[in-house]
Amino acid sequence: MKQIEQIRRAAGAVVGSAVGDALGAPFEFGPPGAFSARFPAPGAGGEMCGGGGWDPGEATDDTQMAVLVGESLLERGGLDLPDVFARFQRWAAAGPKDIGLQTEDVLSNGAPWDLAAGIHFQVNQRAAGNGSLMRASTSAVHFAPAGREATMDAARRIAALTHGDRAAWEGTAIFHELVRVTLEGADPLAALPDILTLVHPDHRERYATVLAPDWHPDRATEFNGAVWPCLGSAVWSLRTTTAFEDALRAAVDLGGDTDTVAAVTGALAGAYYGLDAIPAHWTHPLHVPLPGFDGQVLHLADLLHLTQRLEG
Repeated sequence: MKQIEQIRRAAGAVVGSAVGDALGAPFEFGPPGAFSARFPAPGAGGEMCGGGGWDPGEATDDTQMAVLVGESLLERGGLDLPDVFARFQRWAAAGPKDIGLQTEDVLSNGAPWDLAAGIHFQVNQRAAGNGSLMRASTSAVHFAPAGREATMDAARRIAALTHGDRAAWEGTAIFHELVRVTLEGADPLAALPDILTLVHPDHRERYATVLAPDWHPDRATEFNGAVWPCLGSAVWSLRTTTAFEDALRAAVDLGGDTDTVAAVTGALAGAYYGLDAIPAHWTHPLHVPLPGFDGQVLHLADLLHLTQRLEG
């Protein structure tokens, strides 16, 4: 029987990611500091404000795709990559409010599931966005019990469905392993040096840079819609704060791709601090529409049930 603490950490990872996504969405592509300028007093409430086309508490494509991955893992009894890809295609065809340009192209270019991302990369030579990282909370929780090698391998394979650049695979693999370590009650930041030894040599140095203790998001050489600064910013947000709410505020205040940076931060901070650390006034309005799936909308109870099943 799993320990209660581990169960609460897993729920914190999935719910925390969704909360971060919904919290950051209205501030996407905005300037640094916009969140704190609007909500200067932590804990005052009202932060799930909506805006930018999003309803208050509405999760974006980040969480929608994470749910699709989770439901595939459960319904197929494990990792069925063609099924995950088909679910992504069904969702994309239904016209979600937001979808990454790269992901949309891969899902609609007519190529089979095992070739579409590679073809996109060959043509565009750019595929290191954070779109595979943003959706990894459910798969990270599901594969954590299988151990380090298995969870990092699964992360790479799921990432490769939409991202042909190995940089995206490696970033998602690091994230999976950070979640696994945290669910076991260990310090994810202390585990980073060991995790980096398992990163492909071609990408290890770049990740070592953005995950170093002295790195700051101001030093990013790319927009945080890229996988390296996105993961680095999430780890920085966890490293430089001491509570879930503070970590999320720090992430959204970075500006730029706020929904995804906050979604990744929320997963890590949720796993670290546990479900009970997530403010109720953030989880109460939380909802996850699933375009293309019969009007399905998930709320907190549904995400908790999904997590419970994913843990096995």
